[in-house]
Amino acid sequence: MNRTTLSLIAAATALAAVTGFATLKPAGTSGGGASATAARLPVERTSLLCPQPSASDIADTTYTSFTPVVEGASGSGKAQLQAATEESADGADSSDGKKSGAKAAKPVVQPKEPGKPAAGDTSGADAPALVGLASGKFAPGWTVQETTEVAAGAGRGLLGTNCTAPDTEFWFPGASTAAQRTDYVHLTNPDDAAAVVDIDLYGKDGTLKSTVADGITVKAHASEPILLNTLAGDPQADLTVHVKVRSGRVGAAVQALDAKTGGDWLASSADPAGSLVMPGIPKDATSVRLVAFAPGDTDADLKVRLASPSGTITPAGNETLHVKAGMTSAVDLGDVTRGEAGSLVLTPTGSSVPVVAALLVVRGKGADQETAFIPATAPVGARATVADNTAKGSTLAVTAPGEGARIKVTASAGSGGGTAVSKTFTIKGGTTQNVEAPVPSGLKGTYALTVEPVSGGPVYASRMLSATQEGVPAFTIQGLPDDRGTVSVPEAEQDLSVLLKQ
Repeated sequence: MNRTTLSLIAAATALAAVTGFATLKPAGTSGGGASATAARLPVERTSLLCPQPSASDIADTTYTSFTPVVEGASGSGKAQLQAATEESADGADSSDGKKSGAKAAKPVVQPKEPGKPAAGDTSGADAPALVGLASGKFAPGWTVQETTEVAAGAGRGLLGTNCTAPDTEFWFPGASTAAQRTDYVHLTNPDDAAAVVDIDLYGKDGTLKSTVADGITVKAHASEPILLNTLAGDPQADLTVHVKVRSGRVGAAVQALDAKTGGDWLASSADPAGSLVMPGIPKDATSVRLVAFAPGDTDADLKVRLASPSGTITPAGNETLHVKAGMTSAVDLGDVTRGEAGSLVLTPTGSSVPVVAALLVVRGKGADQETAFIPATAPVGARATVADNTAKGSTLAVTAPGEGARIKVTASAGSGGGTAVSKTFTIKGGTTQNVEAPVPSGLKGTYALTVEPVSGGPVYASRMLSATQEGVPAFTIQGLPDDRGTVSVPEAEQDLSVLLKQ
């Protein structure tokens, strides 16, 4: 069997592993076309990782699990979340076919049938990182939200993050080792073999040399919080963190804790690109700081625009941003939204140079300030999902940076009861709208929101959760990229019998 044959079989096997369905059909069976149109099929297996929520003894954390109803999904399956050090509740095999030796404890949340959110909670500093695995009908678009309330101390406020899929590379512009900040990179390994990770740090003058940031071992079924101050030398107000996995795969997120202005999770930026969107700056933001980084060897020159409810405007005094290659750039935009919802849009002034970026957003004044982050986010795509919404504490922001678009927003049933409701909205091109998202009728508990484009150009979205804590406007913001509920699977029409004879 030659190399070409092996490559085709490997490709088919890879597709089957992702979707549970892939075929290689003899040529000519589709009715005469040389190639068949790719079909979008529901995924049949999904992994999610939730970082350890807090080191505070007074932290209270809620987990919310939700799978949208997807046409064509399997009629069976299961989903579970358990501590990274534990075996699954039924002793199921891990992703590479081996069994963990640790005994499972009661899961913090037990996912429900598609269309129904499930919530669970934990408290204190001993809450572990979680590993989640869903299959069959539970897998397409599976979303888990981790939300933590910390009443006092460094990082007090509301901290939230979407649990993410394991990967091999992550970018975090917006981290810091300044005196008032305590930032950790949380690395979680879901597999039965150790992962080896390198962490590169880039400040305003370029690469920060470190003897301990390379070859970090993350044990199997374990989570490692890495304090950035131990990796860097002199304090850096603005830092870009690049997590690269040499072997294995991990989930990664940065927990940024500020001694004065609270804290939040900094999710990874969208992949480096010439144009970026950071959706959903709160209309009452008192300070916005943009942090950007160009990973390659070429400087980037960017137009800075704010997509507001009435159209795209240029922030006075911050029309452009020059980002030197390999160096972190930052600029204060002040109260750029001026009382209106907004999204920041970065586009090249000339040649397109890939960049990553994030916003540090502050609400409140004086001692009653709270912070959150908005990293550059991928577009909604086919559908995006976010869980743990409440009737009064959730704000959904949607922007169409180019062509206008029409979207459908669906509120699921509540975790304790209620009936799903859908509404459609029109987003004008070049604007951001805080849409009045529907609330389930008869709502009990929390609910999930799904956003689906109906027509028009690409849209970007984020969701803000807010709650006042003793006068502090606590909040957290999560982006809504495509929830990976379906995957494109082309029909291969190559006749393998021909290749086998070669």
